[in-house]
Order: sequence, then C-alpha cells, then structure tokens
Amino acid sequence: MTNESASRKVIVPGEVIVKGKEYLPGEGTEKKGEEIVAMRFGLVEEVDRIVKVIPLSGVYQPRRGNVVIGKVEMVTFNGWVLNIGAADTGFLSLMEVPRFVNKDAMDEVMSIGDMVVAKIWAINQRGIDLSLKQKGLGVIDEGMIMKINSNKVPRVIGKEGSMIKLIKDETGCNITVGQNGLIWVQGKNVEDELFAKRAILFVEEKSYLHGLTDELTKWFKENKK
Repeated sequence: MTNESASRKVIVPGEVIVKGKEYLPGEGTEKKGEEIVAMRFGLVEEVDRIVKVIPLSGVYQPRRGNVVIGKVEMVTFNGWVLNIGAADTGFLSLMEVPRFVNKDAMDEVMSIGDMVVAKIWAINQRGIDLSLKQKGLGVIDEGMIMKINSNKVPRVIGKEGSMIKLIKDETGCNITVGQNGLIWVQGKNVEDELFAKRAILFVEEKSYLHGLTDELTKWFKENKK
C-alpha cells in the first residue's frame, strides 16, 4: 500500500485496510492477525508502515499539546474557564499567563465573552488545563473566527502544513487553526478574510477527495478576486 493509494480510500468500521506483518496499527485501527482493520469511518493514511484512519465525523477529543480556540465563560479568583467545544471546559490558571495579573482586575486581562487562543498542557480528572506560555497564544482582538468540523482539521492543515500554507499565500491572511475546529482568520480587510473563509469551507466540504491540494489550487484560479 502506498501513501497515494491509501489517501484515496474512505473506509468504514470493520473493513480490512491492509494485510501484512510489516504494517502496524495507528489511530482508529486495530490489528487482527496480519490484518489492519478500521475502527471508525474516515480516510486511510499510511506513513512508515503505520496505518491510521482520520475521522470524518464526530466530536472534538482534546489532547495534550493541542492548540485550541475557546470562549471565556467564567472568571474565577485564580483563572478563567473556557468553552473549547469539548465534553469538559478548559481552565486557564493565572500561573499560565505570561504577564503580571492583578487579581483585583482580572477582567482587564480577559473577560466573559473574549475569544482566546490557548494550548492544552494537561488533561486530568479535574478537567483540561490550558496555557498561554507560547508564541501566538492570547486574546483575539481582531479578525474573524469561523468553525468547521474538528475532524476535518487535519485536511485543512494538510501534510506538513501544505494546505493551510496555500490558503495563507493565496489570501494574504494570517490563519490560526484550532484543533477543536475553531479557526482565526486575520487579513488586511474583510474581503480577504471572507475569501480565506470560502477556501477553508471548500476544503472542509471536499475533505474526502484525493489530490485535494490540486483541487484547491484550481479553485483559487477560478475564484481569484
């Protein structure tokens, strides 16, 4: 099985993807004897003999290290509670904000309704712990926020970031993709942001296609302003 042939295939749970001792099961698959079997509906991907299924449907499953975009829902005495579209809310502690915060004026840093780019640094029984201690994280104060199915995020980003780079280059927008499906688009004007949004929605809609980068390139040629 080659990367090209694998990436074309939409698989259903229980379907045998490939057979052979040399293959190893990755996310969304299991090994039965010498067969790699799909455990969920999605697109097959094989890299270095590791076979996985990228889901095309379902809810966001948070993971440590994910960059997400969330909405502040509550301000507490020691941090902020954010809705990140997962089963549990995220908590951003004062200790994970890379600046001095006056506990008597926490609303001046982040208030209810603010949208924030954060990173998941821990998941435990209490919930999901967030951090802003990385470049590019913080409160969103301009641009546009859009939402896609979180399971389509890998397709929007593309292999080694190729898809999102194409969209950035063609639209001139800065784009931050949250693994939870929220995307921050920041352009020179609203028209550029809307153009980027249309391109992202095109990728989401056509995520099942093989050669999606070529299809998007064609789309840009046909829809260039």
